[in-house]
Amino acid sequence: MLRRLLPVLLLAGFAGAASASEFRTVEAPVAILYDTPSQKGQKLYLIKTQTPVEVIVRLEGWVKVRDAEGSLAWIEAGNLSERRNLVIIAPRAEIRQADNPDAAVVAELDKWVAVEWLGPAAPGWVRVKHRDGATGFVRATQVWGL
Repeated sequence: MLRRLLPVLLLAGFAGAASASEFRTVEAPVAILYDTPSQKGQKLYLIKTQTPVEVIVRLEGWVKVRDAEGSLAWIEAGNLSERRNLVIIAPRAEIRQADNPDAAVVAELDKWVAVEWLGPAAPGWVRVKHRDGATGFVRATQVWGL
């Protein structure tokens, strides 16, 4: 019985691991996104530094990514950093001193502002740092890149 069940359990474990999203941050000052994994492909648009992207596929020197608006494109792997940023997707978001809606506001952020992901917090919150140094907590529903 255990012999028959073991392969199923192993596959279930791998399937769970594969479903976790992988995010990276654009490291180059500006990077070009292409429709194919080649510099000969059609240039779709530019993406600026600190922008988070979701990794979809890796291919020799290239990465297929999804941005916060859902667009899919290819970027040269050397333009990405292992660091993980988030981007504010709510019209406005507040960085708070604690992971609590009643905590003092440290900073207010507009839509599309990038913040560095410092880790999870209480359910529904993430710990972040703005490039100006403000550190605190933002509601998870107000950011993209988790």
